[in-house]
Amino acid sequence: MSKKTFAALLLLTTFAMGTAFPVGRLGLDYASPFLLMGIRFVLAGGIMALATIKRPKPRGARAWGKMALLGTFNSACVMGCAYYSMRWITSGESAILIFVNPLLVIVLGTLFLGARYGGRQWAGVALGLAGVVCTFGTHFHVQPGTFIGLAGAVFFATAALLMKRWGPSFDVWVLSGYQMLAGGVVLLVLSALSEHPHFELNLASAGVMLWLVLISSIVQFSAWTYLLRQTDPGRTSAFLFLAPLFSVLTGWGMLGEPLHAYVGAGGALICVGIFLVNWQARKRSLAADIPQKVAEM
Repeated sequence: MSKKTFAALLLLTTFAMGTAFPVGRLGLDYASPFLLMGIRFVLAGGIMALATIKRPKPRGARAWGKMALLGTFNSACVMGCAYYSMRWITSGESAILIFVNPLLVIVLGTLFLGARYGGRQWAGVALGLAGVVCTFGTHFHVQPGTFIGLAGAVFFATAALLMKRWGPSFDVWVLSGYQMLAGGVVLLVLSALSEHPHFELNLASAGVMLWLVLISSIVQFSAWTYLLRQTDPGRTSAFLFLAPLFSVLTGWGMLGEPLHAYVGAGGALICVGIFLVNWQARKRSLAADIPQKVAEM
């Protein structure tokens, strides 16, 4: 792959990741959070399921259960928390919190899987967590959306660890489609039980849904998977810090969200932290699995 092709695909995928947050925030003007995400993932997962109909499927209820659990954590819990948090915080702040997940993978992997990491990675964790505090300035303790966003990052990291253990037994394209489909169904059920579901169909809401389904789900995952198969996953994942940067910038451009100095400083610390964590992933396979999870946002 040429450097120009690599750069173009990298910018495409991280831009699609980042814009999912402000575009989704725009969609919340026309739909309830869980319903919006449920429709998104059911449509995207359904399309990919049809596209992979001839590819090998899991065998047995246990395998299908694992796939459904991955979808529940990754699609339903992660993005459910991300979009619900936007009731209190901006789309850029929500994206920054969700993309803290590579740092949490290091912490959870050490606590529960006995994984070992170098000093540079732990320095990245420290910088990233300091960045979270800095991002929300002096009002960190009074924002419910902050804690909901952090909960989404924890679910994200948990899904990455489960993917490390279960992922190799599945066809990657089948897994992507069916876990999105499973997560979408969970979100639709959650919508019916916990909110007043509504979806106002118009040109704006239809455009939001088309972007989320086609660009931020199908195109993004396909391009990112191609990148991972053609390059060193560890080095490629080091550029994931571009996604929250795009989210903050497009939130400012599309929604008029303010660009506070402390948000920029905190975001920079998180970016450096994630860079340090993922740059070491070339020799540490656990962190290298993170991009596969991020790509399905």
